[in-house]
Amino acid sequence: MLTILGFTMIATFLVLIMLKKMSPIAALVLIPALFCVFVGKGAHLGDYVIDGVSSLAPTAAMLMFAIVYFGVMIDVGLFDPIVRGILRFCRADPMRIVVGTALLAAIVSLDGDGSTTFMITVSAMYPLYKRLKMSLVVMTGVAAMANGVMNTLPWGGPTARAATALKLDAGDIFVPMIPALLVGLLGVVVLAYVLGLRERRRLGVVTLDEAPAEEKETVLVGAGGGTGVIAGKRTGGSGSGTDADADADADADDDFQGLDPHRPTLRPRLYWFNALLTVGLLTAMIMELLPIPVLFLLGAALALSVNYPNIPDQKARLAAHADNVLNVSGMVFAAAVFTGVLQGTGMVDSMAKWLVDVIPDGMGPHMALVTGVLSLPLTYFMSNDGFYFGVLPVLAEAGAAHGVTPLEMARASLVGQPLHMSSPLVPAVYVLVGMAKVEFGDHTRFVVKWAAMICLVILAAGILFGII
Repeated sequence: MLTILGFTMIATFLVLIMLKKMSPIAALVLIPALFCVFVGKGAHLGDYVIDGVSSLAPTAAMLMFAIVYFGVMIDVGLFDPIVRGILRFCRADPMRIVVGTALLAAIVSLDGDGSTTFMITVSAMYPLYKRLKMSLVVMTGVAAMANGVMNTLPWGGPTARAATALKLDAGDIFVPMIPALLVGLLGVVVLAYVLGLRERRRLGVVTLDEAPAEEKETVLVGAGGGTGVIAGKRTGGSGSGTDADADADADADDDFQGLDPHRPTLRPRLYWFNALLTVGLLTAMIMELLPIPVLFLLGAALALSVNYPNIPDQKARLAAHADNVLNVSGMVFAAAVFTGVLQGTGMVDSMAKWLVDVIPDGMGPHMALVTGVLSLPLTYFMSNDGFYFGVLPVLAEAGAAHGVTPLEMARASLVGQPLHMSSPLVPAVYVLVGMAKVEFGDHTRFVVKWAAMICLVILAAGILFGII
């Protein structure tokens, strides 16, 4: 009976959030609360929730302050030189432009927010693609895959969800996965190089002056800066002859800006302080000098205090990133109800026992591999909330019965993220295709095969390095 109720609870949760009948936070709270009553343990709901919240508080703190930290770093202009450098590197060479798209998307993904990543990337690269008549689905596909790999950062969402669902430390999941994820990121860059060569063969290499003029485009230049500035940038070339410049290739970054160079949140005099602070923070995280929540709490407090010493300015920066903070941290605390009920009522144990019985004995010791492969279709056809809170705990229990550790299962569950970022259930992908003026169906047909390949590269690297 518990097995049926458990799967029914998960199915109800998945259907409601996939059909957008309920928000993930509301579904994570109300559905398990209702089923806890069905099981006959409604009187213990409070205990389940309190236990879950206590165990998930560090994860919520890490997410909150990591989002604030990287949001502030974008606000102050830490990544602006990188954006300009990538645009300068790209020139008018299609191969360089596609590789630059991958690099830019990966770097900006450090803030953990897909929508911000896509806004900045498309703002910077779209005019170049349009002016050279390059394939826009190449841009959206490469950006989505790069962001998907980087989405596995502890503050990006999936790692935190896996840690939350299995009650593990996010650092213990992520840090050992770094070599495999770097291989995956390298795979995206190599793929971008190949796709860029294909575009180069189709179009050739031209200077920006030689590129055909396009109509005036509206390009977002305030993404991540909290200013909401929209600026019209002329993507046309030298039709009148007055704007021609023999050095146009080298100055592409002046013509095409991904971040507003005049936004009031910039702190150019503190650039090296912010750069050293970020490098030190990431180094301390990798070396595990302090727990990740503590590192980001200290980092966010220091970044705000130094860059914005006036309290009104600090409040404005916190308010600018409040939506992301509330959505992510609220999701974690809401998940305490779901995982608490699933575990406390015994439903997860009952479902795991059933799953163990139906999985062939020969596959039991390879449950991490099975989970890695399943993560591709499951995270594509369902949300991360559904997969990590509804499916992963069951797979982990089944794996534990065969001696597979929860850490291995959690790492394997991250493999499908490069494909997941193009799922129709991911709101950020609509920002990507909308700004790029690409049909979602065209983007899907292009990206699915390449993203699945990157996922399998990460899985193979994880197995080769003994991580999964």
